[in-house]
Amino acid sequence: MMKLPRMDRLVYQELIGPYIFGVAMFTVLILAATYLFRLTGFLVAGVPILTIVELFALFTPGILVKTFAMAMLLAGLLAFGRLSNDAEIIALRAAGANMARIMRPVAIFSLVVAGVAFGVDETLVPWAAQKSEALGVAIATKLDPSKMTPTSEPIVQNGKVLGMVVARNLNTTTDTLLGATVLIYNPDGTNAWVLWAKELKFNPALASSTGGGWRIVGGATLQSGDGSTFTRINDRAWPPDIPHPNFSIQDLLADQLNNLDVLSMKGIQTEIARLKKDKTASKSQIANLQYGYWNKIALPFAAFIYGILGAPLGIRNSRSSTAGGFALAVAIIFGYVTIANLLSVYAQGGLLPAWAASFAPLVVGIAASAWIIRSRNI
Repeated sequence: MMKLPRMDRLVYQELIGPYIFGVAMFTVLILAATYLFRLTGFLVAGVPILTIVELFALFTPGILVKTFAMAMLLAGLLAFGRLSNDAEIIALRAAGANMARIMRPVAIFSLVVAGVAFGVDETLVPWAAQKSEALGVAIATKLDPSKMTPTSEPIVQNGKVLGMVVARNLNTTTDTLLGATVLIYNPDGTNAWVLWAKELKFNPALASSTGGGWRIVGGATLQSGDGSTFTRINDRAWPPDIPHPNFSIQDLLADQLNNLDVLSMKGIQTEIARLKKDKTASKSQIANLQYGYWNKIALPFAAFIYGILGAPLGIRNSRSSTAGGFALAVAIIFGYVTIANLLSVYAQGGLLPAWAASFAPLVVGIAASAWIIRSRNI
């Protein structure tokens, strides 16, 4: 087994403790600030404690991906602050190590964190986010039946809008549309057919084999646009004159949710391709998805930037308190989030390419860390 150089072991040992502490601290803070009031409200309203614990657990993966990067910044600041205070940086420099060599274990540690964050964001986070959204809606609807999720979606084929599906409620727990109306248009835009269904249920397995996936549950009625024909339809049957809706539950979620955690990069690509074919989709919808797509890479990679930025910033010429490291970490994170949010607005407005808006803060971070490392090396 290859043995790590003593200097690398020293840096890794200093990083691990503050990093674990940072993940725990930032996760608790963000969960408390974002979801505590909502979860407390559910508890007071009589929602079972196990359901609240489940919802809390489902929120956690999406928060962890963000705190992985934040914790890397805090770990770099605290670890190198301690090494600096104990004059160990001076000792390493005296032994012939330059700043680039000292920073190497930080860069490796940060890249590993970024890789783990990306993997979690692509696999666990979409699943957990979908489950949490569905469970949250189900709880809210149960507590107040008026808080349903009405939805509408066009039926588009070959770039043409053939019809529209409108539903009283979207139930993501059971993958159903309740109180659904399907309107099919004539070429001149008038109604050709109107289908009223008690419930439409989506089956992904059927979607791949038939191009549809939606089935009627509880029966339905079909009426021609001029009112001359009126037909009762049994469960599961689908009238031949009505085109199958070619969207999925995932598509409906993407249209209604601002939280792109429910989608992986592949899912976002699929939604972008679908919206580009949909003439009713706005440019801002597409731009938001494009920004979210590139952010799936930029957000985990921020752990690397935070690591190589925090470590040299933690080096001080005189003794400094741990509180200073906390304050600096919060200030840098606030600055990064502010710039990222501002650029996202420009991207959604079409003033800036989505990829540029996602990666610009990282480029600034790399430039800043390179300058700081160089200045510390003098």
